[in-house]
Amino acid sequence: WDMMFVWLVVAFFVDGIDGPLARRYNVKTNAPTFDGVLLDLIIDYLTYVFIPAYALFASGLLAGWSGWVAIIVITFASAMYFADTRMKTKDNSFQGFPGAWNMAVIVIFATTPNHWVILGFVTILAITMFLPLKFVHPVRTERWRPVTLPTALAWVGFAAWAAWGNFTEVPAANIGLLITSTYLLFAGIAQELTAHKA
Repeated sequence: WDMMFVWLVVAFFVDGIDGPLARRYNVKTNAPTFDGVLLDLIIDYLTYVFIPAYALFASGLLAGWSGWVAIIVITFASAMYFADTRMKTKDNSFQGFPGAWNMAVIVIFATTPNHWVILGFVTILAITMFLPLKFVHPVRTERWRPVTLPTALAWVGFAAWAAWGNFTEVPAANIGLLITSTYLLFAGIAQELTAHKA
């Protein structure tokens, strides 16, 4: 599982730069028969949703009926979310948890909580996909970007380091992964709360 997550982290990093590269090299003009937005969604669904959901089940962290429930909930809810035209907010954040199951599942592998905690965590995240809660885009959300972008880059580093160490050999990487994940998970909600107070 460690190498699978290393490659998922690589895919996460590439996802952060493929859009700017496509615009830089004018792909719409140079490859007009390809729909880059659709291709991006397909790849995102595989790397953000389907592969992490499969890993959660096949690894035994959620085995039996709970694993099947998790796979169905994750894949179905994410398909509905990806198709929702309201998923992006005016400030380029996400409306609801953006189906970033690759980020959630790698934290589960690093921390290995018990079966019921994992099932509860998956259920809560799936529900928040359809709630009016804001989640930051690590690159595009301008507010707090000087903190969010370095945190996202640190997350990539910690995630790759933790996975490379099979999630057991480098405890510091797991701690860093947990801290950066917590920020990325709650930064958007914190922005909303502070905006209301202001």
